[in-house]
Amino acid sequence: MKHSTTPQTRRGHRGGPARRIGRTLALVLPVVLVLSGTLAVTRVNWTGSPSSSVLAASDVTSAEVSARKVTRAPQDVLRDQLMTELQHKNPGVVLTHLQQAVNGRPSLARHCSSIARALGRAAVHIYGASRAQSYARPVCDTAFASGVLAAHS
Repeated sequence: MKHSTTPQTRRGHRGGPARRIGRTLALVLPVVLVLSGTLAVTRVNWTGSPSSSVLAASDVTSAEVSARKVTRAPQDVLRDQLMTELQHKNPGVVLTHLQQAVNGRPSLARHCSSIARALGRAAVHIYGASRAQSYARPVCDTAFASGVLAAHS
């Protein structure tokens, strides 16, 4: 077997795709690392007190976007709707709507008592204790009545 002693000549190109990717990474990677390190440092609370918050400029935009995208829990939406309704309708109608909402969406059942108690406390402020108690009925295990009692005590 005969080995050639003449050097191989380059064919006029500087390498294949792997070499080009390597060069690109060699240029881009340090920039990315420096920027990510800089952003990480700006987000650290350097004051030492846990109560103060350091807010990076990029956080303001993301906070505004996330505030628009935040969806409220169904039980919170229902409670707010019923509280608003209580301002215009009597507690009996509102309790009926609470029961209908729980029947229509069983996942709300575990929140029914807390919503009914909140309605009971609000009813005392609007109607007074004795009149609010007159609307009490066994919706969510008499939680409305316990809310009336808690607000009256």
